[in-house]
Amino acid sequence: MLQEERYTYMAGVMKALAHPTRLFIVDELSKGPRNVGELTEMVGMDMSTISRHLSVLKQNGIIAAKKQNNQMIYHLLCPCVLDMYKCVIKIKEQAE
Repeated sequence: MLQEERYTYMAGVMKALAHPTRLFIVDELSKGPRNVGELTEMVGMDMSTISRHLSVLKQNGIIAAKKQNNQMIYHLLCPCVLDMYKCVIKIKEQAE
């Protein structure tokens, strides 16, 4: 991967994570797989909105889905993405 492609890819992943609802979804998926109905209930938004957020995360390789019976079950692909959460909190703490 060329350096420019690498940075473009990283920016895409960061952009996908740059929304409070998507951060919440990733955090919940770190606890275990969920279906869209469960996430909709947790977030308190309509299913189409949650589906769009899931689509953004999936397109950027952060999550994946598998069909189980008649539902799609979403799971986190790379738990190391949660390391970014810890880093962001550390930045906030140092700024205080």
